[in-house]
Amino acid sequence: MSGLKSWVSSANGDTDFPIQNLPCGVFDDGNGARVGVAIGDMILDVAAVDHGQDAGLFSEPAWNAVMAAGRDIWAALRARLTVLLSDEAQRKAVEPHLVPQASAQLLMPFRVTEYTDFYAGRNHALNVGTMFRGAENALPANWLSIPIGYNGRASSVVVSGTPVIRPWGQVKSADEALPRFAPSARFDLELELGAVVGQSSEGMVSVQQADDMIFGYVLLNDWSARDIQAWEYQPLGPFQSKATATTISPWIVTRAALEAFRVDTPERERELLPYLREPGPMLYDIALEVGLAPEGKRETVIARTNYREMYYSAPQQLAHHTSSGCAMRVGDLLGSGTISGPVRESRGSLLELSWGGSEPLRLDTGEERCFLENGDTLTIRGAALGDGYRIGFGACSGKVMPSIELPDWAKS
Repeated sequence: MSGLKSWVSSANGDTDFPIQNLPCGVFDDGNGARVGVAIGDMILDVAAVDHGQDAGLFSEPAWNAVMAAGRDIWAALRARLTVLLSDEAQRKAVEPHLVPQASAQLLMPFRVTEYTDFYAGRNHALNVGTMFRGAENALPANWLSIPIGYNGRASSVVVSGTPVIRPWGQVKSADEALPRFAPSARFDLELELGAVVGQSSEGMVSVQQADDMIFGYVLLNDWSARDIQAWEYQPLGPFQSKATATTISPWIVTRAALEAFRVDTPERERELLPYLREPGPMLYDIALEVGLAPEGKRETVIARTNYREMYYSAPQQLAHHTSSGCAMRVGDLLGSGTISGPVRESRGSLLELSWGGSEPLRLDTGEERCFLENGDTLTIRGAALGDGYRIGFGACSGKVMPSIELPDWAKS
């Protein structure tokens, strides 16, 4: 399929969305929200063409119904859309149902049922652990045996382009006797990939079964208030520090589109328990980057890394999630955890890039950052690079806005 071309000319050049991709999203061009797939710089209105499936699957502006229909439907729909967009004989019937991306608003691509975020990147865990516990105790005792995670708020998940308001919260410095209520001064990003669960489960599933349950992947920014987190996280972990927003890209890149880019997880110094062992490659070779643009100024790429750096894959995370008998649902979202590489310029958070604020990061504009300032726009991009094409995710962006004015009853 690597040499296949589309009759949509913009899909055959420098694009995230060639015929080999066909990511799933929801758009509104002024005629109502509906499901579509990206092809070049256009969006195909899926419900309006001869898609070969039950029309009810596309009756709402979300991909949940299609996901629930199962893997055979996913494959059949992808095959049919590929024909419609590559066969010149289909052009006359299909072309009227293409909408320019530039004239459409991109919306949440699916209804998020529940959201779980993991801490599964070894480089990130080593960096953060070294900062706070020293190199000898950087990794918790359980880290090499178990994918560590916490249950976040599905209501916090927003689509790219949604402004992110700096949160208020309890903070306490080392020299303060008691906490105070203040806007976060150490607001941060976390570069992640999100796995979208497309099939439900009851009881425990294997890593292979978990892989089969995943519909696709999105870029994800797990915005984090580090000063709020430092005060609240013991003993039960993150809570309000992670509840401000979780931004995802508007396109779900399907697992099928990523098949050619599978890679193994890294070598392990400790053997995993049998239920977590992978039957084959479960990560993907996806190049990632983070850009930071101060208000009204040009962007600086502050980090470049790759999803293959993860220690635990999404199928392992999902399998572990079910190990207690926890039921998974269509539309569940799993955050990978921060994706950091082994060198400074590949670190996926400002906490790491500025080493806790002690080594400010210098931008191309001449400004410095330890943590995010109001007006900063963060953009995550990612793509798997194929033979003459790339499977891209589009952009995952959010602009940091000032904290809200406190109501009188919350003031001292």
